Amino acid sequence: MAYALPTLPYALDALQPFIDAKTMEIHSQKHHAAYVTNANKALEGTPWAALPVEALMPRLAEVPEDKRAVVRNNAGGHYNHSMFWQIMAPAGKGGGGAPTGALADLIASSFGSFDQFKAQFADAATKRFGSGWAWLCMKNGKLEICSTPNQDNPLMGQAIAGCGGTPILGLDVWEHAYYLNYQNRRPDYIAAWWNVVNWGQVAKNLAGVR
Repeated sequence: MAYALPTLPYALDALQPFIDAKTMEIHSQKHHAAYVTNANKALEGTPWAALPVEALMPRLAEVPEDKRAVVRNNAGGHYNHSMFWQIMAPAGKGGGGAPTGALADLIASSFGSFDQFKAQFADAATKRFGSGWAWLCMKNGKLEICSTPNQDNPLMGQAIAGCGGTPILGLDVWEHAYYLNYQNRRPDYIAAWWNVVNWGQVAKNLAGVR
């Protein structure tokens, strides 16, 4: 089954002023769309074309070497962005604030406090050299923060991505995610992004793993 570009769960301008409408348009309708097109082209006619993208990610080593890099970059980009759109919501309308319930408790027990988690996550996102992602993952029953280059993600595993586990939250720190509004000020983008994090969706992601 071919991958399809998902419909955003909000309008292009819904995350303003933290993420501007033009960035959302280019990011979702151009960058993500290209990942979908390129992944489908690379997988067409192969046994892996029938796999959901989340099932393909841990099996990248099985993909023939002549297709593996293209699949890694583009199917990885499709998986990453499909999650990214879902874990954001308009500020005050599901976005921002702080987690509650089991997610809040697990963050506190894993990192000391929500504020300490935010600081560690922001540090991982800021220090990711070049393009990549920062992740909050469930691994061996615990929450961990890590980052990956390019369109790698933790589902690809430690050997490929250098970061393992099941992601429940991810932040895109490619320049195309923020450059129109923040230019080279990645820390400002990261600080603003907390205002649109959909903790309800992150909690659902956690419940799906535990």
